[in-house]
Parts: sequence; C-alpha cells; structure tokens
Amino acid sequence: MRTRRAILESCAASLCALWGATASAQLFGKKDKKKEKPTRSVKGEVTDENEDILVAIVQLKNLSSQDVRSYHAPQGVYYFHGLDPNVDYEITAKAKGFKDKTRRVSTFESRMDLFYAFKLKSE
Repeated sequence: MRTRRAILESCAASLCALWGATASAQLFGKKDKKKEKPTRSVKGEVTDENEDILVAIVQLKNLSSQDVRSYHAPQGVYYFHGLDPNVDYEITAKAKGFKDKTRRVSTFESRMDLFYAFKLKSE
C-alpha cells in the first residue's frame, strides 16, 4: 500500500513540475524558436487622387519564386500575411480607369507590419 501511494505522489509531483514549467513558459513568452519563424504582413488601401476609395485588384509578387497572389479589394482595403522577411516583393494596385502603381517590399525593411496606401491617378 505504501509503495502504491509513493508512486502516486511521485507521479503527481512530476505532473505539477511539468505543468509549472509549461505555464511559466507561456506566461513569460518563452517559445520554441525552431517552430515559429517571424513573418511579415502588408496591408493598406487603394484610393484615387481625391482619396475616394477604389474597387481594386492588388497583386503581390514574390521576386524570388515569381509566385503572384491576388487580392480583390471591393472596399479599397487589402491584406497579405505570412510573408517571408528574407524575400523581396512587389505590390501592384490596379483599378479600372486608373494607372497601375507598384511598390516594393524590401528585405532591408526592418518593420514586420507594413502599411502601403496607393493613390492611383486616372488614365
């Protein structure tokens, strides 16, 4: 009987220690760096010269792989997330009756959350 009780107490103590270490890591922001890579996000708006919202298509081009992601922005707002901070990107905003405008997201940019406002000129 004592052996069984000693084993149960030992297991309980081990579980408490494990739970305490896990809770401590969560409370103090300690994370496994191997699992979580930092990513960049880009968001913004597309307007005309009078700052009226435009229905637009915003395209994000990965300059390394040449992959293109498109975002339909019916209210002039776009958002791209999960971007590799070690890759350059081009963002192009297009709207009917307006000239396209392109911006570049550089690896030299240190901010991880970027905001780019596009003011398009009419054709």
